[in-house]
Amino acid sequence: MNKILVLAEKPSVGRDLARVLKCSKKGNGYIEGEKYVVTWALGHLVTLADPEAYNSKYKVWKIEDLPMLPNNLKLVVIKKSGKQFNIVKQQMIRQDIKEIIIATDAGREGELVARWIIKKVRVNKPIKRLWISSVTDKAIKDGFNNLKLGKDYENLYLSAVARAEADWVVGLNVTRALTCKYNAQLSAGRVQTPTLAMIVQREEDISNFIPKDYYTIIGNGIGYTMQWQGKNGQFSTFDESYAKKIIEKIRDKEGKVHNIIKSEKKKHAPNLYDLTELQRDANKIFGYSAKQTLSIMQRLYENYKILTYPRTDSKYITKDIVPTIPDRLKAISTGEYSNICKDILKNKIKVHKGFVDDSEVSDHHAIIPTEERVKLSYLSTEERNIYNLVIKRFLSVMLPPFEYIQTTIISKINEETFIAKGKVIKSEGWKILYRKSEDVEFIEDGSNESIKEQILPKVQIGDSIKFISVKMNKLKTKAPSRFNEGSLLAAMENPQKYVQLNKDAAKTLNETGGLGTVATRADIIEKLYNTFYIEKNGKDIIPTSKGKQVIQLVPKDLKSPLLTAKWEKELELVSKGKLNNKNFVNNMRNYALKLVNDVKNGNQKYIHNNLTGRKCPQCGKYMLEVNGKKGKMIVCQDRECGYRESLSIFTNVRCPECHKKLELRGHGEGKIYVCTNCTFREKYSSFAKRFKNKSDKVNKREVAKYMKKMKEENERPINSALAEALSKLNFK
Repeated sequence: MNKILVLAEKPSVGRDLARVLKCSKKGNGYIEGEKYVVTWALGHLVTLADPEAYNSKYKVWKIEDLPMLPNNLKLVVIKKSGKQFNIVKQQMIRQDIKEIIIATDAGREGELVARWIIKKVRVNKPIKRLWISSVTDKAIKDGFNNLKLGKDYENLYLSAVARAEADWVVGLNVTRALTCKYNAQLSAGRVQTPTLAMIVQREEDISNFIPKDYYTIIGNGIGYTMQWQGKNGQFSTFDESYAKKIIEKIRDKEGKVHNIIKSEKKKHAPNLYDLTELQRDANKIFGYSAKQTLSIMQRLYENYKILTYPRTDSKYITKDIVPTIPDRLKAISTGEYSNICKDILKNKIKVHKGFVDDSEVSDHHAIIPTEERVKLSYLSTEERNIYNLVIKRFLSVMLPPFEYIQTTIISKINEETFIAKGKVIKSEGWKILYRKSEDVEFIEDGSNESIKEQILPKVQIGDSIKFISVKMNKLKTKAPSRFNEGSLLAAMENPQKYVQLNKDAAKTLNETGGLGTVATRADIIEKLYNTFYIEKNGKDIIPTSKGKQVIQLVPKDLKSPLLTAKWEKELELVSKGKLNNKNFVNNMRNYALKLVNDVKNGNQKYIHNNLTGRKCPQCGKYMLEVNGKKGKMIVCQDRECGYRESLSIFTNVRCPECHKKLELRGHGEGKIYVCTNCTFREKYSSFAKRFKNKSDKVNKREVAKYMKKMKEENERPINSALAEALSKLNFK
């Protein structure tokens, strides 16, 4: 009997597909049924070959051998997943397999995963495509009832190949050129370099910033305050003497209410989430990295099946999704959302352009809940946090707008204008979902209004105004804020707001979608950490000396976000069949040649300013101390040696004295907790003994009591009662 092979991207998805397709016979790396055989990749099983596959001379990095531009790039099986590749190959070449269904992730990279495997196996069988946005049973069944032709996604595959080959010819050539030229482990790329350039530029802006004094004038009445406004509409002045003259001019003077402006305003709910905005909010509220948020989303999508496909750049859904909304509401109608879901379901769901717009959806619609009912008790804290963000957005677009009356009182005192503002809420609307204290700050629009809103007194035009006191506030202009992961994602999405460009260039950048894609931005940020170009200072991202220097060393146009955004736009045109992928790759080859020549002709120097006094145990050269994302480490300065060793790990254990997070330093018996903010130190072994029980689980309440006790004892001259306190701890 003829059968159909279904190729998934991961084992977990493969098992779900097999269950729905009634495949129950388990094989080694595949599951078989009467009609279907389901197998899977492990992410990529096939990749582009390393340079030495084309010529043995490339095994040694020499600048004179650059650029490396093979006529045709080869595919090779990734060694660590070679076993699974052979399993997939065996299934593909079976005589009874007459058709292949690609069921990898429905996106550019997912297409590449499958097509490269098929190409490497050299199988020529009809191809169909499963294209779904969630992996619920219903979505899988619907998807198999509406399979697409493989040829419909040929251009998407070609754009994926073009992206991969462009990154090979540009990234590997520039990385080797920089590394050989300056004898340091340096790398560059078409997306990572302009991203790093923005971080370095921001640091320079902060370093060069000179604060200026400015002044505001506040008049205090009984139970309210008013702020002075100049004739130019500004609420401050840089002229101190001018501010003092105004105060003298109005002191003890009586004024009148000149005007009262009341305006009814509506604020609609924010758009549904795409991946980048979800990553930004998760970083802002919970401190999650972009990579961490994507990982959590993947679990909610693949394992729990309660949220739709995460790697989307759309904030809208299509009309065909609208009939499924009631089932999605029923699925999330639990806990705090139960009453809101019931209220929405009672009334006819109001569909509007604010969240339903086919023209705004490309490959995938916005991230929304599926029809799968959720069991919140199964979710970890971080999974529940991300889930809640998505659910609140989904519900908010179906709730009425937030309505309020904005009142502005304008007074004149001796010809000087003073203003006060207040807000009266008419209807909470969608903001009813964001009543918690952490939510209130999050949903505010973050506008830099100088006048703070307050409860205003009841006054009428012509009423007298006299201040009890008038004061001048001396303030300083602030330097730009450093990037955190949330604001860096925003900068990658809209780099035209963060770099100096002429109007035409800014317009082009705005139209081309920024640096990278929603699927790649988290990996780019992670790569900048891993290459020690950036490091964290709390939540802030700061460039290292290495990062600053490499920006000086790379060719100028590689730093431009405009160039790489144009490339991403061209890749999009390839995916739509409007640009030949060969032309794109040939342009990249020419560009790689130019970049290599620029590096070869450079006359700068690279200086290691993080050398330690310790020599590498393998090659004897002095080692470098670097801050990784998870802690400090020392690495050999010789790129060919590559030795590295951990020095310390950043932990979540809090210092009992200052409550800052502790570092764990040393190895084996010498491990010790150290606070970099104060003088606290404690051996790891003694801490572990205090909090270890049979199940290796710690009662958080008891730990908190212990930490509090430690603080109390440390504040005393002699810490004699500590052992007694520890002996009384009760563990569950």
